[in-house]
Amino acid sequence: MATLKKQNRSSQGRKRGRRPTFEREEALEIALDLFWRHGYEGVSISDLTQAIGIAAPSLYHAFGSKEELYKEVIGRYQGVGLSAAQIAACSSSLEATRRVLEFGVTAVTGSKRPLGCMVSSGLLMSSPQHSGVAAHVRKERAKLRAALQKSIEKDIRSGELAAPVNAASLARFYATVLQGMSVQAIDGATQAELTAVMETALSSWPQKSKQSD
Repeated sequence: MATLKKQNRSSQGRKRGRRPTFEREEALEIALDLFWRHGYEGVSISDLTQAIGIAAPSLYHAFGSKEELYKEVIGRYQGVGLSAAQIAACSSSLEATRRVLEFGVTAVTGSKRPLGCMVSSGLLMSSPQHSGVAAHVRKERAKLRAALQKSIEKDIRSGELAAPVNAASLARFYATVLQGMSVQAIDGATQAELTAVMETALSSWPQKSKQSD
């Protein structure tokens, strides 16, 4: 009888520690926070299952693998920022670049999340076994730069910018500013300080083509 009671208590304890079901959206938010704070390599399957409150088989069943979960989290994180369609819809490439940088300043210094940008700083250095997921993050970083480049190229074709402007180099310059602000935020730069950095960078924007005056 004593053995039966002991088994019952053990079973009840397991039920309190592990939920039979979980909310996918909540799980993604928990995983996002863990990966953002500790990086991909700094988070284990055990860390994820304990934080979400599920067993490892349930996590694998829901997300496939740690790598696939991370990719889904990155997609969720990217969905909060400006999309390529929103950048293309801006009235000019200058407006698009300003909006991207303004959003970046707010995002990397927000008080409700870890400092910095999860994508800008994600897997910059990684072990060989994680080369696949590192490549995925590089592609995500490249998407924003590509969207800015298309916007700049559109303005060159319309005469809004002078033809000698190198769209690829200009887009990479502002993508570099954006990524640099993430690092500076982690190192303690304030929103006001990064706004000043943004304005300095935007002051280097090429002058309009004379034909458009």
